[in-house]
Amino acid sequence: MSEQITLGFTVASTDYSAPLGLRVSLDQNIIYESNHVNAPVEIQHQLLDDEGEHELTFEMFGKQPEHTTIDDAGNIVSDAVLNISTVELDGIDINYLFQQLTVYHHDFNGTQAAIEEKCYGTMGCNGTVRLKFTSPIYLWFLENM
Repeated sequence: MSEQITLGFTVASTDYSAPLGLRVSLDQNIIYESNHVNAPVEIQHQLLDDEGEHELTFEMFGKQPEHTTIDDAGNIVSDAVLNISTVELDGIDINYLFQQLTVYHHDFNGTQAAIEEKCYGTMGCNGTVRLKFTSPIYLWFLENM
């Protein structure tokens, strides 16, 4: 019989008045979706710990140029971003692994060519953060810690 593990995380905005959208999927199945993150979101999701590959994605959408304030010198004064934190698998804090293994794909909200870079928990542009992991989860922990 397969055991279940719990995937948990929190997503918060730096500006809840900005209608930043968020879609979270596990293995291409949406587990959370909102067109406006207007309060911190805490998500707990159960998944089977069967042998296999998984992909967790966070997609931010809806960010507009007016959600960023830039001064006369070109410095960002304020910015509406989404912060992903408190990432846990089966009650184990994996924030460090999340920051080391995620890939953030975005195009600077259409102003530059698309890039892929590490994600340290902050999504400042419309785009997608991906974390690939395998189960059984404790074997994945051993391989990556």
